Amino acid sequence: MRKILITGGAGFIPSSLADRLLQDEQNFIIALDNFSTGNERNLPSKPPSNYQFLKCDVNDYGSLSEIMNQFDFDYIFHYAAIVGVQRTLDNPSSVLGDIQGIQNILSLARDKNVKRIFFASSSEVYGESKEYPQHEELTPLNGKLPYAAVKKVGETIIDSFKFTFDLDYTIFRFFNTYGAKQNHDFVVSRFLDLALKNEPITIYGDGSQTRTFCYIDDNIEVTLKILDENLAVNQVLNLGSDIEISILSLAEKIIELTGSSSSIVHLPALEKGDMARRKPVNDKMKQILGRELISLDEGLKRIISIYL
Repeated sequence: MRKILITGGAGFIPSSLADRLLQDEQNFIIALDNFSTGNERNLPSKPPSNYQFLKCDVNDYGSLSEIMNQFDFDYIFHYAAIVGVQRTLDNPSSVLGDIQGIQNILSLARDKNVKRIFFASSSEVYGESKEYPQHEELTPLNGKLPYAAVKKVGETIIDSFKFTFDLDYTIFRFFNTYGAKQNHDFVVSRFLDLALKNEPITIYGDGSQTRTFCYIDDNIEVTLKILDENLAVNQVLNLGSDIEISILSLAEKIIELTGSSSSIVHLPALEKGDMARRKPVNDKMKQILGRELISLDEGLKRIISIYL
């Protein structure tokens, strides 16, 4: 039986990962969260026998070490973090504590002979990039926001632990993953919620800023392949779609697909944190996945069918 620790287990992506891992009875999952940004509704309503949730702040070494000493984990998915660019801009010092959590996880993983660490980084590490699309090895990392800085520090610490202690890792740089479990702090879920209520959809600036959107099933499927087939060891991967869409066009598409009467309201542009473009080179992801990614239209339709 594989023993797997998932931190941030009440969050959108990690809880979705747990759901899929639990389909294999050979996986035993321990999920941790302190509910700072996670939500209890994302946890299994009827936990199976191969799953256990523990409330824990991974930034607290003592609490985490008790759990790590109780279980001999084979793999750790370290996804716990204070998420959301605007949230961390509003309270920038709060996100800095996550550096301690990264150090705690790595130190204990080293001591307990964990086979590999999977770390949730972010496209924010690229900052306002002058190179498009953004390549894992070639694009400079110039993210200056607190959230981006913590993710980049995390990547550097992980690389240092590999060099010093030979602790294997895989780093995922997520590009706007979306799905039905995602909370309404994020653009797709927020727009869908407003559209289904026929309320105005607000956009910062003229809406010309572009993003790519990755449906949750693609994110999870490639992650499971990497785990099960022992792929991408000691590599950094962009996980995201390579199809760009403007935020304005996204709002218009959601209004069309939901049949909403919502209007679009433009707010003043954000002073910082709203990058002009985001588009990854995702060749590694597509090669592992072995197919094209689920289209934005299809992903949105799947979510709408769940909401309705």
